[in-house]
Order: sequence, then C-alpha cells, then structure tokens
Amino acid sequence: MLKPTALALAAAAPAVAASYHFHAIWDGAKLWPDACVTVEADRIAAVGPCAGNSIDLTRLTAIPGLIYVHTHMTYVLDNKVSRAGRTAAIPYLAQGNAVKTLETGVTTVRDLGAQGYADIAMRDLINLGRMSGPRMFVAGYGLSRRRGNATGPNLASGPEEVSKVVGEQATAGADVIKMYGSTGSGRDVSGTQTFSFEEMKAAVDAAHAAGKRIAIHSYGPDGARDAVRAGTDSLEHATDMDDATIAELARKKIFYVPTIDHNRYYVDNEKLLNYPPGAVDGLNDYISRNLETARKCVRAGVRFAMGSDAVYTMFGENTRELAWWIKAGMSPEQALRAATANGAELLGMEKSIGALQPGFFADITAVEGDPLADINAAIYKVRWVMKAGAVVVDHTK
Repeated sequence: MLKPTALALAAAAPAVAASYHFHAIWDGAKLWPDACVTVEADRIAAVGPCAGNSIDLTRLTAIPGLIYVHTHMTYVLDNKVSRAGRTAAIPYLAQGNAVKTLETGVTTVRDLGAQGYADIAMRDLINLGRMSGPRMFVAGYGLSRRRGNATGPNLASGPEEVSKVVGEQATAGADVIKMYGSTGSGRDVSGTQTFSFEEMKAAVDAAHAAGKRIAIHSYGPDGARDAVRAGTDSLEHATDMDDATIAELARKKIFYVPTIDHNRYYVDNEKLLNYPPGAVDGLNDYISRNLETARKCVRAGVRFAMGSDAVYTMFGENTRELAWWIKAGMSPEQALRAATANGAELLGMEKSIGALQPGFFADITAVEGDPLADINAAIYKVRWVMKAGAVVVDHTK
C-alpha cells in the first residue's frame, strides 16, 4: 500500500533509557504478565521480563497507543474566529481538543478535513513541540461536489476537476485525501450519493499517483458501493450496505470506519447543538442501522479501524466507539487490534506504531483493569500515556 510522503513525528524525547514495570503488557499480539517496557529516546528498546531498576506502574496494564482515524480536531463549538474568516487562530482554540484526545489513550489521529488548512498548521505545531497533542495525519480540505457557479478550494465537478483538486490538497501538504461521496453530517442522515463512480475513481487514482491514501465518506449504500468499486483506502460511516458491497469491502481489504458513536454524541447533545424537535428520532434510527451494518461487516471479516468523527465537545469520548464494536460481535482483543495495528496499517505506519515492539515509537497507553477481558478498561480507565518516549498524561498520583 502507498505510504504518506510526510511522516508526523513527535518532538524528540530525552535520550536517557528508562524501564517501566507494568502489571501486564499486551504488545499487540502477546500478553506479557509482570513485565517491563524499556524506552530509549523516542523508541522502544525492549519488552519482556524486568531486569534492574524500573519505574513502578504495576497497578496498570500497558497496551499500544491507540490510533484514531476519523476526527476533526479543529472543530470548535461556537467558533467566532473562523466565522469571521480568520482561520489562523483555530489551532490555538483547538488545543483543548488535542489534550483531551491524548487523555483517552490516543497517540495518533487521522484528521479528515478542516477550514483554511488549520489541520496542517496544528499538525506542524505538534511536531515542533509547540503544542501538546497526538501525532496527526491530516487531509486539508475535504472534496465536495461543486454546485452551479460555487467556488472554493474543496469544490469539484467531473473527473478532471476532481483530479485537479486532489492534486492541490496534496501540494498544500495534506497527508491523506478526503472525499464527501454522499450527503450526511450532524443531524442530516440522508446519505444521498454526490460524486459518481467515475469521479470517485478519478480521486482515488489522483491520490495514489500523488503517494496519498484516500478516505471516502458515504452515509448511504450507493456512495459506499461506488467508493469500494473505485478502490478507496478507507470507507467512512457507510450504513445499509448490501451483501455484495460488504463482500467486496472484505475482499479488497479496504478499511471500514463505521463511526457509530458520533450519532450517539449528537443525540446526547441535541440541546447544546440546537437541534430541532424530532431530530434525535432520525439519529437513533441511523445508529441502529449503522450498528447492524457493522455486525454484518464483522461476520464478513471486513477490516475495521477506529474513529468516531469527534467534533466540538466530543473530545475525551473518542474511544467509546470500541463499545459499539463489542455489540457488533468483536472480542475485546479484536477491537484493540483494530484500534492499533489496523490504524497503523491504514496510515502506512505499521513498522513504527500500533504495537509495542523494539524499534517502534514508544507510544504506550496504560489502563486500570484488563482490557482484553473488558473493553471498558481501555475506554474509561486510562491513567498514563506516553507518546514517542515522553509522558503526556499521568493520572497515577
């Protein structure tokens, strides 16, 4: 699979080696009871039995830093700055979103669309060590269908124009391409296809030619079918897919990011978001259908990656998506693999993140309890997080 041309690397951690002693370590494949992770600079040096002095974290179980592949970290509720056209200040306003994401045990995110390339600025500030936050892979503007004489850096109509806009996002510094293949966002769960198969294929081909991967959004089954036919690298949200589309999704090993929990967030916050009466009925119906589609995908062997489209005040709730996967038929270990190794592969970073192995970035999430027995330990009981060798969350005191 294609690799991103720009790797999102964290600010360098101290070069002094340190060993961390855990009750247990799940390295992504194997469980090590009563074991240590040795970290040198920003990398893991060893995983296994403890030897010599170590930092006592024996109340906790260590898992790889979680990878969250669908968010919009620059989305701030009641953001008067961007409404006035001054997007340069958005990363400053969104700092809290980044910190709350780290506190859920997420050390890497894929951010799928922002105004004014604010996501690129935020990524770069984090990489420079000027802002605390997860490692970011970003999309710049998400492509939307141009209607009439409308203009904008994200608008396109027809395969030629789609290819051009994809190239412009890549040139601007995007790590990944995002395409809105259907309607659907917030309280709108309509899912009407917006780009044709030919336009989606043009986007996929242009993204891959530029060395980028592409995520195609489709709330409904028609856009999902054509996105899968076109060879998207990941499919976002898709609900009500037929058996043939699901089988093709599995055969092509395309990653599915169902984002079930974001509509739960909208339901829980209908008043905060000023939704009209009755909006939650449509949202709850969509949640039910979204979950049933996920169940079919689990049974078909489709590969999942974790993302719940966190926006506004949802940060800090990012990993609740995992609970829906258990309802869909996954075991806790399957869910954790999807939230680590699968996310790493989707980002082209499978040799660097997504597992606790020598030579990988020292991204470690430590939780109370046994996440392999109860996924809620990974969702609600994160106590300590390391990103690239630096401790970024410590609630152990």
